[in-house]
Amino acid sequence: MKIGLVAGEASGDLLGAGLVQALRERVPDAIFEGVAGPAMVATGCDQWEPAESLAVMGLVEPLAHIPRLLRLRKSLFNRWQASPPDVFVGIDAPDFNLGLEKKLRRIGIRTVHYVSPSVWAWRPGRIQTVKEAADRVLCILPFETRLYDEYGVDAVFVGHPKADSVPARPDANSARQAFGIDANEVVAVLPGSRRGEVGRLGAILAETAKQLAAMRPGILFVTPVATPALRPLIEEQLQDAGVADSFLLIDGNSESAMVAADLVLLASGTAALEAALLGRPTIAAYRLAPLTYAIIKGMRLLKLTHYTLPNLLTETPLVPEFMQRDAKPSALAAAVADLLDNPERRRFISREFAKLRNELALGADQRAADSVFELAQS
Repeated sequence: MKIGLVAGEASGDLLGAGLVQALRERVPDAIFEGVAGPAMVATGCDQWEPAESLAVMGLVEPLAHIPRLLRLRKSLFNRWQASPPDVFVGIDAPDFNLGLEKKLRRIGIRTVHYVSPSVWAWRPGRIQTVKEAADRVLCILPFETRLYDEYGVDAVFVGHPKADSVPARPDANSARQAFGIDANEVVAVLPGSRRGEVGRLGAILAETAKQLAAMRPGILFVTPVATPALRPLIEEQLQDAGVADSFLLIDGNSESAMVAADLVLLASGTAALEAALLGRPTIAAYRLAPLTYAIIKGMRLLKLTHYTLPNLLTETPLVPEFMQRDAKPSALAAAVADLLDNPERRRFISREFAKLRNELALGADQRAADSVFELAQS
């Protein structure tokens, strides 16, 4: 059995690695090849191109990369046309993968799209594109399959891999001991994993920390630095705010940083769901590039009243959201202080997030592998 894969960014690489490992348990001599990250390579996937080559985001920012990405997509199509896989799996990266899936499907190759595009949030017309591109969609959020059912798309909810991997009972004391933390109040601060995000939001979060440190002597902030390249920028922002002495910077390890914290202040994104699955009360902020935001607002592309995934998955929103101009240090500091002063509220939020984790922890790697294997055998 041969499986072609294209994974976008680090999150797609981890999903791909789990899928490859689960398929290997069924078919030990299976061949896996395509666009892969280090985790997929470690499971034996033949890397034709690194996954980070697809790591572009926004509406305007990717335009400069279009010629390179089109050449890559054509090259992948030609290779798989010459030597077809039994199934092609596009993991996330819909703007790249759906076009490739559509072309491969037209020449008779079965296609799977793993991680539904956020059609429930914006550009809902993409459901028709997905229908044309994918024989099957593997969904990681429970409400997504209902959307596809309306269009006759074969969609399977496999659960969320992150819910499977996080500890059921995170131990804050052990995490603090491992970091050498003895502060009474700890806030994890995650400004983002991309330079653009950190550039737009990092200084705002640093100023927020400065205001909190003035109000609450002894408070400690822990920031997991997503990549080494971001450390100089984050250090500069903390120095400019005069709050560097109140921060502990660690390399990666965002899970342990959040476990060690009383609550999490972060850039809205996948980290918000990870914080929720760890049971940590969370406050989210985000600022898009001005031109991207103007296009989204002007064209009414966004269909949501809430932006963070936890708020879309719980009965009532539990994550305070501060978007664009609302993401101000004074407002963020007040929200953090309010939660720190209300331990009963924090306990309630943690209990609700524990329920969410149980709903999403279904063994996603195995369920996804079952679905791909079934399609390959049909």
